[in-house]
Amino acid sequence: MMFDPTPKPRVFAVPCGVDFPRALVTGLCRRSEGQPPEALARAELIVNTARMARRVRMLFDQGPPRLLPRMLMLTDLAQRATLDGLPPPLPPLRRRLELSQLIAKLLDAQPDLAARASLYDLSDSLAALIDEMQGEGVSTDTIRQLDVSDMSGHWARAQTFIGIADEFTGLHDGAMDAQARQRQVVLNLIDQWQENPPQHPIILAGSTGSRGTTLMLMEAIARLPQGAVILPGFDFDQPDHVWAGLDDPMISEDHPQYRFHKLMKDLELAPGDVQRWTDCEPASPPRNRLLSLALRPAPVTDAWMSEGPQLTGLDAATRDVTLVEAPSPRAEALAIALRLRKAAEDGQTAALITPDRMLTRQVAAALDRWDILPDDSAGQPLQLSPPGRFLRHVAGLFCKPLASDALLTLLKHPLTHDGAARGDHLRQTRELELHLRRNGPPFPDAATFAKFGEGRSVTPGWTDWLADCFAGQHQPGEQPLSVWVARLRALAERLAAGSQAAGSGTLWDKKAGQKALACIENLQAEAEYGGAMTARDFADLLGALLSQGEVRDRDAPYGSIMIWGTLEARVQGADLVILGGLNEGSWPEAAAPDPWLNRQLRNQAGLLLPERRIGLSAHDFQQAIAAPEVWLTRAERSEEADTVPSRWLNRMTNLLSGLPDQGGPEALAQMRARGAQWLGWAEALEAATPIPQAPRPSPRPPVAARPRRLTITEIPRLIRDPYAIYAKHVLRLKPLNPLVQEPDALLRGIVVHEVFEKFIRDSLEAPETLTPEALTAASRELLEEHVPWPVARILWQARIRRIAADFVLAERERQSRARPVAFEAEGSARLDPLDFTIACRADRIDMDDRGFLHLYDYKTGAPPSEAQQKKFEKQLLIEAAMAEEGAFADIGPAEVARALFIGLGSKLSEVRAPLEDEPPAKIWDDLRTLISAYFEPEQGYSSRRMVHKDDFAGDYDHLARYGEWDRSATPQPEDLA
Repeated sequence: MMFDPTPKPRVFAVPCGVDFPRALVTGLCRRSEGQPPEALARAELIVNTARMARRVRMLFDQGPPRLLPRMLMLTDLAQRATLDGLPPPLPPLRRRLELSQLIAKLLDAQPDLAARASLYDLSDSLAALIDEMQGEGVSTDTIRQLDVSDMSGHWARAQTFIGIADEFTGLHDGAMDAQARQRQVVLNLIDQWQENPPQHPIILAGSTGSRGTTLMLMEAIARLPQGAVILPGFDFDQPDHVWAGLDDPMISEDHPQYRFHKLMKDLELAPGDVQRWTDCEPASPPRNRLLSLALRPAPVTDAWMSEGPQLTGLDAATRDVTLVEAPSPRAEALAIALRLRKAAEDGQTAALITPDRMLTRQVAAALDRWDILPDDSAGQPLQLSPPGRFLRHVAGLFCKPLASDALLTLLKHPLTHDGAARGDHLRQTRELELHLRRNGPPFPDAATFAKFGEGRSVTPGWTDWLADCFAGQHQPGEQPLSVWVARLRALAERLAAGSQAAGSGTLWDKKAGQKALACIENLQAEAEYGGAMTARDFADLLGALLSQGEVRDRDAPYGSIMIWGTLEARVQGADLVILGGLNEGSWPEAAAPDPWLNRQLRNQAGLLLPERRIGLSAHDFQQAIAAPEVWLTRAERSEEADTVPSRWLNRMTNLLSGLPDQGGPEALAQMRARGAQWLGWAEALEAATPIPQAPRPSPRPPVAARPRRLTITEIPRLIRDPYAIYAKHVLRLKPLNPLVQEPDALLRGIVVHEVFEKFIRDSLEAPETLTPEALTAASRELLEEHVPWPVARILWQARIRRIAADFVLAERERQSRARPVAFEAEGSARLDPLDFTIACRADRIDMDDRGFLHLYDYKTGAPPSEAQQKKFEKQLLIEAAMAEEGAFADIGPAEVARALFIGLGSKLSEVRAPLEDEPPAKIWDDLRTLISAYFEPEQGYSSRRMVHKDDFAGDYDHLARYGEWDRSATPQPEDLA
């Protein structure tokens, strides 16, 4: 026999700071000594995770050779269900799809209950609640009978949703979910053991009993003749009166030892009845005692005053503990990376433990500079893997008309057309992008692809492949889920194979592709239960399913440097453990809000409280901090605001600060000093490798290379941002048109100019058409022709309709004063004696009976004020000067009587050009002076010289490296050959 007979249930434990899998194997081997070799093989070992099973097997494999116990995981017990005659469990995806349909019907009938966008979140949340109810043995009748004295509207809505659980159960009379099936398996097993208790050893190791089904199994095994439960991270230093104070879950559920107390209470055991599994001592018993006192439940922290003075060995408890309180997450990550690098150099095994994935990514990036690739156990979310992103982009094609950005995103994806002629595909994709940027249209179709292929040497069949894959994919309305899945898979494989090959390319290759294929095949198998849905609902469903998968497809990592989640830390051991991200909201994570039941109702129903997760995290913390060498790190400030230290770190530092007689403040100061030293080294490393800062440019090209011709609209740019003129006319760089064509200010200006020009031309030929109604009709016709965006058409049409009456009234007055003689008139004039030409395109020129000119410039935005025109916005003043210089050949030199900006915004406005203060002759001289200055070799084209606002975005700011300098930086002239 492995265990001596005992009248009490048999519960063992391993203290914090002891490698649990190693201690488990050691204890099994010692209890098998002196027995036949097959004695250990008769034992049945049940562990809670696959990681634990792998680690235990690896420890056994280290020798010496022996027969091994039969090893099972808790989930393997479901295999017994077949023997018990239980039906197979409902597939989780099928249940989710059916719940989504039921909730969708409810939302359609009562739209005020919740937003349609929350459909899948609600179904996931309700599925999780059903799982928990089945795992804890709670029925929907129990939920309905809860004592709610104030029946709020929220509770009434929750009751409505929970009623779906009954409806769902009615759909599957006799069928069982996985949780209900697991619970029934355990109940059947317990019944069998009561009638015929097994005589061989059965050991359940490593579980805390946080779930009702698992707790029930632990209690049954502990009562078997040769059964035993082995608890991880048991606090042997916690006094009996503290254990007794953990009775109320409402105030104790977040304590790290609460689950063990519940188990002992159910088994009628005292803390002293829990035996040590082995005689292995923790790495630092004084540290365990310190943490045991620090983590006392909130109602009994007064024990700090009574028991604190008896706490000894604080210097030994904190000798190998370093506290890093970094000013920022970046500094925290760099300090951690430095310590991990030293561990790699010294041959230590080191692990960063944190639930903060942003911190792990920052640490991995910092380690990359030394070519250290940590062994990250978390892997990559499937939705962020190349196949996951690819499938989500393909599903997006069904949701809305094809836009250029969606098209190019897929064409450039590494999985698209990755078979034959991949190079030709990429070349043609780049040419197509330039074509779309220059010529549009905003929503490409089959005709667009055919037109692109005309006159070009493209791969045969490539444009037809584009049309087949991308044209006409958007289909509004609902379709069965099976149709959506079939379309998705067929289109994804067609895109991946490309225009020159069949099959699916490499879409389903490698681990990520295999995971994605399994997800799609699972969805295909259960699609009949999903009903009909829109393309948007299907895309949301696909994204949610992909987000639940993970891909562990790592390169060869640096074996001794590891990144673990808190779950992995329970079954692993390392010389150095770094507990990172110790801030509230990160570790522990904030309890997720429950849309169904509050804490009080959950407690009444016998469900788990939200604090359960915090209690499990606290247990993970208590185990991890007991490692041989420990780092505790946090950032004092996040990107947005100051942070709050983790409650456990806060308790430990407060307790140490309050024990001056035992040297607590000194020990804490030394912990912080060690952390500050590493932070200083991290800061020195940053300073030693500064990011190069570009100077504020002011290039001085040769005079011969400087522009000899500008338009009047470029003069304000020459005044405000000369570098833009240099980039455009000297370097001859032109910004690409945006890929996503939108109804922006430029397009609005072009269309509105054409609307008013056509309207005025028509009114000259037929004066009776000078009416607001005619203007509205003309605008409607041209907007339909030039603006393919329905919303923009409606808004612009409404704006023109709003100002139509005022514009017509003002136009009648203008035509009574002078008659239009030119629209969009091109003109140019030379600035003698300079070899320079100034050019313009006048929106409108009128001439009165005396031969005087009246210049008009339409503005869809706010016209510049007279003060702005005097300093910067001189285009209309220069146009007047050019007119008097005879720049318009069809008109000849003529005096300008007035020049006017006509604002066509939300209301009609007119702003005169200050010709009296800035006469054309003066403007011409000022222009000559300005241009002459830039013909001087010493004059540089400074970037953002006099911009109107700091948020002004120039076309060439990225070329000037704006952002690495600001307006306070002095321009640095640079002579260019």
